[in-house]
Amino acid sequence: MKVVIIGSGAGGLTVASNIRKYSDKAEITVITRETQVAYSQCAIPYVIGGEIESFDEIVMHTPEYYGEHGINIITDSEVYEIVSSAKFVRYRPNNLKKTNEKDLDDVVNYDYLVIATGGSPFIPPVEGTYLKGVFKVRTIEDGAKIKKWAEQTKKAVVVGAGAIGLELGYGLKQLGIEVSVTEMLPQILPRSLDPDMALKVQDYLESLGVKIVLEKALNEIIGSEKAEEVVVGNEHIDSDLVILSTGIRPSIKLAKQAGCTIGNMGVSVNERMETSTPCIYSVGDCVEVYDGITGQKTVSPFGTTAVRQGKVAAKNIIGRDAVFRPVLNSVVSKIGELEIGAVGLTETSAGLNGIDVIIGRSKALTKARYYPGCKPIDIKIVCNPEGEILGCQIIAKETVAERVDTMALAIAKGVKCTELTEMEFSYAPPVSMVVDPIVLAAENAIEKMNNRI
Repeated sequence: MKVVIIGSGAGGLTVASNIRKYSDKAEITVITRETQVAYSQCAIPYVIGGEIESFDEIVMHTPEYYGEHGINIITDSEVYEIVSSAKFVRYRPNNLKKTNEKDLDDVVNYDYLVIATGGSPFIPPVEGTYLKGVFKVRTIEDGAKIKKWAEQTKKAVVVGAGAIGLELGYGLKQLGIEVSVTEMLPQILPRSLDPDMALKVQDYLESLGVKIVLEKALNEIIGSEKAEEVVVGNEHIDSDLVILSTGIRPSIKLAKQAGCTIGNMGVSVNERMETSTPCIYSVGDCVEVYDGITGQKTVSPFGTTAVRQGKVAAKNIIGRDAVFRPVLNSVVSKIGELEIGAVGLTETSAGLNGIDVIIGRSKALTKARYYPGCKPIDIKIVCNPEGEILGCQIIAKETVAERVDTMALAIAKGVKCTELTEMEFSYAPPVSMVVDPIVLAAENAIEKMNNRI
């Protein structure tokens, strides 16, 4: 069995590793445009900010490592054609000048093909994005260029106030750079948090000296050869470093060429990660998925999603049955000392979907109040009038990720607030309160439900 995988991100390499895990006979080839493989994209901001010493530390494995395990990695090469009717792909090295002579390029046959082409950074259609000092942030090479340029930078603008943009903004501030983070929407972290919770994060960043500019879209980047000024709305901000953290768009060109059905959000796949074209699977940022609450198509551009999809695809390719479940898009980030986590629907997104909600809140502590080092924790639970939990947002300086994971399981299993308050939680003064803060939030929601009756 010959398996060809296009893309060496979390999804593609998970497919390769898991096929090898279950089968020592499969011939596995991974073709990637990148030089480095198996690195953590999520760690790039922390290297730029100096919290991680070097980019070498976020590279888990080399192509040679995979070669030793029977996985052939072809780096610095781009697949430009999929011939699904004959089950082969054509690719060429990145440094090979494009010609019309296809026999100069390489051909690889497959029994199964996995399209894991990920997403491409969205570059706003404005003047000046071509100037020196303007960067996108997607690959380890992008990160290295930003870090080098930052050494001579005094003022920086990060366009886009999602998690990556804020992590970058904080990291650059730690380097002694004057930083502005701009966002066209009225709040930071608009996909994950409601405005009231986002304001807590904004206040924290502003207390550190990071300037937040909201409700102003990028209009232009001004400079002769390199960036000198950024125009957002009618505001001009001096800057010699500009990072476009403006989201990604699924890379669907090859999938479309192969005859795969393309949805509104990305490559359309079934629960087995199969596309509409026989023997072709797709995983990662390039595919669309179902929302576990609304049932609508959405995207889930997270490494955890890509890994789960990769495992499902691998099992199905080698003959084991597996399905990928709808997503809740659990997310967590650490910006300075602050941890921010969310899962499921926000109050805002519930309203946009016509869902009536009740909100439960708690302001508590991460440990027993008398134990040294206890820290404040803010929790917001979103539930429907029947008490079924639909979403949760948490902000604290510790223990956020594990509570978000708890709430992800609760939402996935349809747990109601009353059931959550009846669950058994562990307790010891150095690590928790005797009544967990998420229970307190659930109790607050129940009280509001009772007041409605």
